Amino acid sequence: MAEDYQIDIQVDEEFSGLVDEQNIIAAVAELLRQAGKSSAALTIAITDDAYIQQLNQEYRDVDAPTDVLSFPSQSTDPTVDATLALPPELVAELENYLGDLVIAYPYTVAQAAHYQNSVPSELRLLAVHGVLHLLGYDHATPEEEDAMWAAQERALAALGDQGLSQRTYDA
Repeated sequence: MAEDYQIDIQVDEEFSGLVDEQNIIAAVAELLRQAGKSSAALTIAITDDAYIQQLNQEYRDVDAPTDVLSFPSQSTDPTVDATLALPPELVAELENYLGDLVIAYPYTVAQAAHYQNSVPSELRLLAVHGVLHLLGYDHATPEEEDAMWAAQERALAALGDQGLSQRTYDA
C-alpha cells in the first residue's frame, strides 16, 4: 500500500533560501513509515526566534525561544471526543491530520553549532522530534525519553544520521 503523506512546509521568507524542504519531508515520511502510518498530514512552519518565543510564552508560559514546538490536532485526553459535533466527512479528514510544528530557524542554527551538527541534520532531528510529540510520544520520564530517543534514532539512521539524540540539554 502506498503512503499518503501531506507534509506542508511553510518557511518565513527570510529563511526560504536556507531550508531544504525535501530534506525535512524525507525525514518525516521515514518516521511515519516506521510508525506504521499509511496516511497522515501535518504542517511545519519554520520561523524566527521572536515568534516561537511568543508561542512558547502563550502556550507553555515560558518566556524564551526554543527549537521546536508541537501542536497536536487530537486531544491526548481519552475522555475528550472533539468530533461529536462535526460532520462525518470532516471527522474522517481530521483523523489523518496530526497537527502543526513550529521550528525556530536561528535557534536551530545556534543549536547545530553548539552540538557540532549540520543545520540540515538538526532540522531533520527537530522535525522528527516534533512529529513524535504529535504521535503521542513524550520525554517527561526516563522511560518515555528512552522510547522517544530510540524512535528518533531509528528514523534518522535511515537517512544517515547517527547519534543525534545522544546529547545532554542544558536546563
